[in-house]
Formats: sequence, C-alpha cells, structure tokens
Amino acid sequence: MKRAGPSDFSERSLKDLLDAVAARTPAPGGGSSAATATALAAALVEMAANFTEGLTAEFQRAGALRTRALELAEIELHAYEPVLEALRLPREDPERSARVSAAQTEASKSPLEIAGTAADLAELAAELAVNGNPNLSGDAVAGALLAEAAAQAAARLVAINLTDGQEVELARGHAERARAARDRALS
Repeated sequence: MKRAGPSDFSERSLKDLLDAVAARTPAPGGGSSAATATALAAALVEMAANFTEGLTAEFQRAGALRTRALELAEIELHAYEPVLEALRLPREDPERSARVSAAQTEASKSPLEIAGTAADLAELAAELAVNGNPNLSGDAVAGALLAEAAAQAAARLVAINLTDGQEVELARGHAERARAARDRALS
C-alpha cells in the first residue's frame, strides 16, 4: 500500500531533529516532539495494518493521522512565538495581559489538535493490537503507548498555556481517551 507523503518538517534527518530539540532555542520543543511521537506511532500502526488482511481503511486512516501529525509538528515550530513577543512587552503596558492571554489561547490550538490526533491514533492502535495480525501486535502496542504519551504531553501543554477552561477540559478528554486505548492495547 502507498505511504503518506512527507511535510517539510519530516525532511529533517533524525539526528538533525534531535539536535534541534536539544538546542538552546524555544522550538522545536514539547509540541513538535509530541507531534513527531504521534507520527512515529502512526507509522507503527500503518505497518501493523499493512500486515493484516482487509484493513486498507485502517492503513489509510493511520497514514492520514501521520501526515497531520507532521503538519502539526511544523506548525508547532512557530506557535509559541506570539506568546514570547507578548511576554517581552513592558509589565506596565496596559495591553500586555490581554495580548499574553490571546497569544496563549492561540498557541494552545495546535497542541490541542495534537492531543486529539494522538488519541484517535491510540484508539486505532488498540484496535489493531487486539484484532490485527498477532505477529504485529507488539508494534501496534508500541504505537498505542507512543500515541498515549504524545496525547498526555500535548494535553499538558494546553493546560500550561491556559490553566483552565473548555480547551483544557477537551485536552484532558483526549488524554483520557488515549489512556483508555493504551489500556485496551495492553490487555
């Protein structure tokens, strides 16, 4: 079956990506790393589906989730820049608080989507771990574990940016879905 296409972010070598994450720069950071983990989990799920007869739709779904995760990794490279700009405003600036709040809300959109994408993927991985090719169940379980970790990390980023509100609850819900899927995959 045909694999999903790359994004600009995915054109980096693994070494270059790891060096960039380790560098003393604001990005890539936790959001891009969570999205990259989601993409890696998706590749494992694609492999498990590819070795299971009759799971073309699951293979395609995992490929679409991988593509979106890589797009989100790229979006995350710049998502926090407006927050940093707002934080550099003088504390006495009357617009500072509103600008910081607005920037944090906007910066939370991509990790919220990462959490949802990872949760969707964890559920797909759990399905394959239970009902897919038994020779690939370990790969599907690994995908579920990676996706769950990515969902938890991304949900935490939303909570750090916003502390409370509807988006934080939605992110927690995604993390809980991923945790339940992980538990199904491990059972």
